Amino acid sequence: MGDFDAHKIRNICILAHVDHGKTTLADHLIAATGGGLLHPKMAGKLRFMDYLDEEQRRAITMKSSSIALHYKDYSINLIDSPGHMDFCSEVSTAARLSDGALILVDAVEGVHIQTHAVLRQSWIEKLTPCLVLNKIDRLIYELKLSPMEAYNRLLRIVHEVNGIMSTYKSEKYLSDVDSLLAGPSGEVDYENLEFIEDDEEDTFQPQKGNVAFVCALDGWGFGISEFAEFYASKLGASSAALQKALWGPKYFNPKTKMIVGKKGVEGGSKARPMFVQFVLEPLWQVYQSALEPDGNKGLLEKVIKSFNLHVPPRELQNKDPKIVLQAVVSRWLPLSDAILSMVVKCIPDPIAAQSFRISRLLPKREVLYDAVDSSIIAEADLVRKSVEICDSSPEAPSVAFVSKMFAVPTKMLPQRGPNGEILNNYSDENGSSESDECFLAFARIFSGVLYSQQRVFVLSALYDPLRGESMQKHVQDAELHSLYLMMGQGLKPVASAKAGDVVAIRGLGQHILKSATLSSTRNCWPFSSMAFQVSPTLRVAIEPSDPADMTALMKGLRLLNRADPFVEVTVSSRGEHVLAAAGEVHLERCIKDLKERFAKVSLEVSPPLVSYKETIEGHTSNALDNLKSLRRGSDYVEKTTLNGRCDVRVQVMRLPPALTKVLDESADILGDIIGGKLGQTNRDVQKQGSSILQDESSVEGIKKHIMDAVESEILSWSETDKDRAEKYKLKWQKFLRRIWALGPGQVGPNILFTSDLKSKSNDLSVLVRGSPHVSERLGLVDNYSDGDTPADTSSEETQALDMEAESLQNSVVSGFQLATAAGPLCDEQMWGVAFVVDVYISPLAEQSDESDINQQSEQYGIFTGQVMTAVKDACRAAVIQNKPRLVEAMYFCELNTPTEYLGSMYAVLNRKRARVLKEEMQEGSPLFTVHAYVPVSESFGFADELRRWTSGAASALLVLSHWEALPEDPFFVPKTEEEIEEFGDGSSVLPNTARKLINTVRRRKGLPVEEKVVQHATKQRTLARKV
Repeated sequence: MGDFDAHKIRNICILAHVDHGKTTLADHLIAATGGGLLHPKMAGKLRFMDYLDEEQRRAITMKSSSIALHYKDYSINLIDSPGHMDFCSEVSTAARLSDGALILVDAVEGVHIQTHAVLRQSWIEKLTPCLVLNKIDRLIYELKLSPMEAYNRLLRIVHEVNGIMSTYKSEKYLSDVDSLLAGPSGEVDYENLEFIEDDEEDTFQPQKGNVAFVCALDGWGFGISEFAEFYASKLGASSAALQKALWGPKYFNPKTKMIVGKKGVEGGSKARPMFVQFVLEPLWQVYQSALEPDGNKGLLEKVIKSFNLHVPPRELQNKDPKIVLQAVVSRWLPLSDAILSMVVKCIPDPIAAQSFRISRLLPKREVLYDAVDSSIIAEADLVRKSVEICDSSPEAPSVAFVSKMFAVPTKMLPQRGPNGEILNNYSDENGSSESDECFLAFARIFSGVLYSQQRVFVLSALYDPLRGESMQKHVQDAELHSLYLMMGQGLKPVASAKAGDVVAIRGLGQHILKSATLSSTRNCWPFSSMAFQVSPTLRVAIEPSDPADMTALMKGLRLLNRADPFVEVTVSSRGEHVLAAAGEVHLERCIKDLKERFAKVSLEVSPPLVSYKETIEGHTSNALDNLKSLRRGSDYVEKTTLNGRCDVRVQVMRLPPALTKVLDESADILGDIIGGKLGQTNRDVQKQGSSILQDESSVEGIKKHIMDAVESEILSWSETDKDRAEKYKLKWQKFLRRIWALGPGQVGPNILFTSDLKSKSNDLSVLVRGSPHVSERLGLVDNYSDGDTPADTSSEETQALDMEAESLQNSVVSGFQLATAAGPLCDEQMWGVAFVVDVYISPLAEQSDESDINQQSEQYGIFTGQVMTAVKDACRAAVIQNKPRLVEAMYFCELNTPTEYLGSMYAVLNRKRARVLKEEMQEGSPLFTVHAYVPVSESFGFADELRRWTSGAASALLVLSHWEALPEDPFFVPKTEEEIEEFGDGSSVLPNTARKLINTVRRRKGLPVEEKVVQHATKQRTLARKV
């Protein structure tokens, strides 16, 4: 495949919301250009790319699969992807291997929540997108819109999609401007501002040719260029001029035969834009003549004659008008020609695409190490250059990216090789025990040539070629067993594949878990990690029905973990095997695969394990009073260590919600800055060897976000409280200078503040003073010094106490970490809580003998451990004392339902404790769109129940949104007169929702639960009285 051939390759994926017609569109493209794989009459009914039984049964795509098509002299690798939110990880794998994306939008339903997600994914992966407006026929015979109304609807959808792309562009534009404004000198570099790409031009413009209007089910579609060429001779204008005029407010004046704007048109409001007059109206007439009983049947004959169409008479004489219509329109405006000509024209070939995408695939790395071998750097740069120009010569370094591993039954592998030789597929690298399933790598070659039997290096995302020996665990040597061209479910063996091709590779099953970079040289940077839109949130514990099958389950879990790019398999602290999936449909498929393919054993699946968090009540109205009481130190919980030497006083306060959110979302960056448990790993994956300037900018960014969060809390107050707001801001600024640690895990959304420096130690005891370690790292402290600390030069005993107090700082932090990792309600992590911990150490009592001292320390355990336990207990007790609340995760839910089922839908939402945000009627359709928040704990079975109650008419999509505190007090006891009147003395109060949820979690974890075992009891009576 020479340089000329690489220009003839296109790699595209189809992305859209669920049920917007991706697989049906793929069917028609395969029928037209797949080399006889699919008969055109079966297109749209067979769903060729959905070859799994589960996909056919549910009628949704569950995995991304590729097929090679041939259009004219172009080779097109088409990847079909799922639209369901549960399988959005498959969208990421498809997007990474493609150069362009066909974004499908349903003309009736319009832009949906998953449309936003796939547009974001294509933007992140730097794909060139084309817009396909599908199901145009529904506007004609379902909604019965006039051509003008249909045009306005299509115009609105194109505007909306352009608006979404514009926000992504402006995000980048603003971040580029910010990085220039935050220059080292603090001055604006106006020269560089000119070079930042602005977003003034819309991404999708029909006149540019990157928008197609199609009906995938009937097999027709068109771009504006088709109609421009047809009308060019009739109207006596050039096709280029017509193509610009056939979209937007352009009108045709029949008298002067001129194309004019809105002002130059005669006929005022009745005038129709050219798109309506010359494109939609003829289409509407054809549909009406075919489908309406009194339609003009002669019009179809006229279309057949004028366009010289070859329609078999058998199809024209069919009794079903839909088949007659389909026969004519699919030949008049063939769908495959419209789509594939747009692909060839608008989507770049691999050479152009890789030079544009290189900054995303292989970001430039700054070298920060000294004494690095320059030859390694030179070779790594050569590899990057080869990827950038898509060098397909045999001498170029071979580089490929594996986006996922997928399992294929061994019996499905081709029995013959590329030259017709018979293969033995069972001499597998997996060994005989796993020979039923063979793992193939779904890969794209970015540079050079790959051959079967070639040896390559498999590089993980953490590999760094400059570190040499220390990176051995991140690089493996592997042999490529064989290469296949993917044809949907079928596989076609090939001897070699060149840069720009998408292939399946056998022989890497033992070397790759999820994704990796393949390279013919060690001196190559790994490709950047893929971005996933959501994280696996639905967790269940699984175990075999028969304990003897445990080994088979372990093997099955290993295979499932490798076969699914998104599933997570872990072992919990209680020893359970926990399976984490993206949602219910994803989980059901994983369990089915385990039972029938990978483990082949009967399984017991637990109810979903839902994560909660714990916090305390906090109202914005009394936030200033909370801060004042915290400074006065009046309301605290006190604990003493067992040996009586140490007193721990803890005060607690609720953090502003905005600040909690910032700390939670920035956990990865904070981990890097503070040097917490995440260490270097995340930054290594994203930007290995990044320059120190980037670190500084991330510190500045976090600092800005934290200050903005506090500011936003103040702005939410009324204008009348300006004086109060200013005091609140000043107090918070003082507190932010005293951040000792974050927790749990050193990067969580809870804060430990150091003790107020001005507080004096009483008697002979000494205060353990923490250092504002986190504040210093985040640049919240200008120049922190211990100058305020009282100078203790009195005696050796006091100095020894000071040294001991200093050594106990880590124990205090560890106690805080333990407390925030397991709260008092149900051992779940704390959320948005701030602690001020004062620890006083008293000197040892006069001991007669040194052995007595040792005996005392052994009696109560090590002193540091006692301090840790005391701090943990005090923190938990402080939370219990300050009105604890449970925090639960919330899904954002988008529902679509016909008007007659609104009542049933609201009944389901009420039962699931949902909170409705808004409802609106979709213009020009009988559907209502409702947005609501649904608790994750209530979401299981939600879709099934909704379908059951609305007879399958309503559909729902769930996306993880945020954490929200339950307002109910789990320990509610009636106190006021009204409460006592309503609930009585408290003995008959039923447990509220919060208490029920807490008890459920406590039971699952084996913690004690307060509940009455006997509800009603009477004395036993015996019928026979025998004295």
